[in-house]
Amino acid sequence: MPGPSPAAEFQAIVRVAHELADISGPVILKHFRKAMPVENKASGGAFDPVTKADRGAEKAISEALATRFPDHGLVGEEFGTKAGTSPYQWIIDPIDGTRSFIIGSPMWGTLIGVLKDEKPVFGLMDQPFTGERFWSTDKAAYHSIRGGRPVRLKTRECPRIEDAVLTTTHPEMFAEPEQLTALETLRKKARLTRYGGDCYGYCLLASGLVDIIIEPGLKPYDIVALIPIIERAGGVVTTWTGGSPSNGGNIIATGDARLHEEALAMINKL
Repeated sequence: MPGPSPAAEFQAIVRVAHELADISGPVILKHFRKAMPVENKASGGAFDPVTKADRGAEKAISEALATRFPDHGLVGEEFGTKAGTSPYQWIIDPIDGTRSFIIGSPMWGTLIGVLKDEKPVFGLMDQPFTGERFWSTDKAAYHSIRGGRPVRLKTRECPRIEDAVLTTTHPEMFAEPEQLTALETLRKKARLTRYGGDCYGYCLLASGLVDIIIEPGLKPYDIVALIPIIERAGGVVTTWTGGSPSNGGNIIATGDARLHEEALAMINKL
């Protein structure tokens, strides 16, 4: 018998991704704004926090995914890679923005991305505290609040850096002098710059509220889920050299392709 059609496969992935977000949200929320231990995964004076909420959510997602798509691969921030036999691989960050999470700020989210043959085909960002969810389909991207009516996302026109709202999670991410120079070059030209946001900032870009985001040193689980959301809302996301962002690295996203071209030209002249 022939297998399911590509459209049916994609619909099943979308459905399961929403189920995984529904499962992980309560696991995370029982720890949010509560006293809890915070471990440091980094060494040498760096700080890379992880909590029970991160690990519990990823474990819940992994277990649920194994029952729904046992042949699919999985890459998670906390527990690494589980090989699969299908072309599909799920890329999970249970809490993108753990630093915000541990201080009680709502600027964090659960990222659920899917690669097919190593290309991003689906993304979802869930913020269970605010009840917001952002996700892609095969042709569009949507936002809903507490399961309400989905609203289609659309980036806004902004061809000039002088008119742009720029965000990045924090200047301390730009550890290398050339990275900081790239940020400062764009920041000085932009109309407004705000810091903080992690994955939430990219969803604001897809919503037409932010124009440009620049960040260095991202991992695949930081960005894969956000790529289809941004692109299907009309935006552009690449590395700083214009390459594929699927493997992470230095990332730049814009809502307007003309702004993306201008920003790339500016940082590649440095």
